[in-house]
Amino acid sequence: MLRSERGPMFWLVPICIVALAAVLIGVVVVNKDGSSDSAASETPDRSAGSSGANGSGDGTDQTSDEPDFSFLERHDTEDTRAVGDDDAPVTLIMYSDYQCPYCANWNDETLPELMDFVDDGDLRLEMRDIAVFGEASGTAARAAFAAGEQDAYLEFHNALFEDGKHRSESKLSQDALITLAKDLGLDGQQFNQDMNAVTAHDDLETNSSEAQSIGVTSTPAFIIGGTPILGAQPTKEFVDAIDDALAEADATDSANGATPATSGGQS
Repeated sequence: MLRSERGPMFWLVPICIVALAAVLIGVVVVNKDGSSDSAASETPDRSAGSSGANGSGDGTDQTSDEPDFSFLERHDTEDTRAVGDDDAPVTLIMYSDYQCPYCANWNDETLPELMDFVDDGDLRLEMRDIAVFGEASGTAARAAFAAGEQDAYLEFHNALFEDGKHRSESKLSQDALITLAKDLGLDGQQFNQDMNAVTAHDDLETNSSEAQSIGVTSTPAFIIGGTPILGAQPTKEFVDAIDDALAEADATDSANGATPATSGGQS
């Protein structure tokens, strides 16, 4: 698998576009929530969920003036943390923190439902681990990167969110994470080396800076088919958003004379 050694993707985007995106996502938050109790602004622990994966909110409401963040999709065939076909018609980007309780809840309740789309070739997941809760979150993100270097990112990621709960800060120490890696059958020495490599630090900085450049300061935050969703909204919101994005992709393919994508969603 190719290491994520290239420079930050957001530097490839003209500065004016990034600046505009940061402004527009603020507009999206206001339009989505319509009040001061939005998920992102209300949570003092900087996690954007309101009540876990079964929370409330209109995270997928769309308006014609919403920004398109599809330029952040990487579609790297050798991305160690991506799940699903690199040419899937819909891509979901997730900005997540390993100390975020709503990220853990979403991972336990919603992610398994979305894997049906992945298995059907309709959805690609591009995970972007960031650190909004501090040093322990950064250590965990680098550990997940190291697990990806041994083709075990998702397994390690799920272990950090086991049973829909995040680990305590003490269990996100370097020694504890190395122990977890060994328990999962990974090479502990290689894991330690990769976790502390410059590449891992650069990768974390790339993802964190990218998130900040578009106004993401809390987790979880998602982009589905270019459209942002903030917070751990109910599973149905994500299913509906993916179905809508698939329908749009089908319409585009039909207009271009291509074979439409087949939806793997649930009713």
